[in-house]
Amino acid sequence: MEEKWIARGREVLDVEGEGLRSVRDRLGPAFAAAVARLAGSRGRAVVTGIGKSGLVGRKIAATLSSTGTPAFFLHPVEGAHGDLGAVSQGDTVLAISHSGRSREVNDILPALRGLGAAIVAMTAGLDSPLAALADILLDTTVPREACPLGLAPTSSTTAALALGDALAVCLMEAKNFTPSDFRRNHPGGALGERLRLSVAQVMRSGGIPAAGAAADLKEALAVLNAGGLGAVILLHPDGTVAGILTDGDIRRCVCRGSLDPASPAREVMTKNPRLARPDHSAAEVMDIMERNMITVLPVADEDLKLVGIVHMHDLLGKGQISFARLRNG
Repeated sequence: MEEKWIARGREVLDVEGEGLRSVRDRLGPAFAAAVARLAGSRGRAVVTGIGKSGLVGRKIAATLSSTGTPAFFLHPVEGAHGDLGAVSQGDTVLAISHSGRSREVNDILPALRGLGAAIVAMTAGLDSPLAALADILLDTTVPREACPLGLAPTSSTTAALALGDALAVCLMEAKNFTPSDFRRNHPGGALGERLRLSVAQVMRSGGIPAAGAAADLKEALAVLNAGGLGAVILLHPDGTVAGILTDGDIRRCVCRGSLDPASPAREVMTKNPRLARPDHSAAEVMDIMERNMITVLPVADEDLKLVGIVHMHDLLGKGQISFARLRNG
């Protein structure tokens, strides 16, 4: 019996995966137009739907709001009884209905258009009333439901939910949404809590991959390889940071054909690298890393002496330092 249910569960996941692939393969200019509309609008995203589509809509609205696109869920019945007052000119309505024939949804769309809102429809009913009312039509057709009776929304709701996630992720990129923006929207979340910590609380202060600035490239590479962070910090005799040598620096040397293990490491290192300070917040350092497309930063005190090193994974709670230990220690 156990094998039967495992096999059945895998079959359901296969069917739903089939639905996602189908929606993905049909993604086209209408999706890009929806992203452009939502990214360029000064208004909010107003998500509406009823039944299972309404539940999906609530999650999509929450995801949009938390990732930089102000959004709220409008129940279509409540909308018809006064809640349309929350909608303003310039808002974009994301209307979700698998059939496109949900009367409660379709009945409020003309009024929403009259308020100056654009209509983006997510539906498999390409010849439905909802499709006819839409400014932008996103096709959520799936080959079949995972429900053996073909009745319970399964593959179709998964597809709508995933398409909402795709919109949210594209909008994050279009709006240059950063981890510090995420932190502001998630003051009580684990990542938000971590990004409020100081660098001193998340940096690695022991086993720092460091070598003297006078070291040759062979010695520096041995330290880089043993450190496991993709970088080695090169120091002046007084302990101040002279430079950083990364995997990328070595790769570029190899591509130029100029890698000589006997040459001084200082000839290859990045001199006067960007530094984090112990009192910087993790969010500030995350921004520095994102802007400069780097994953490792030396941490130095006010005298530029090395006190630690921080990796992107440390900021995200994926490094060797445990967030739980930090919070309890």
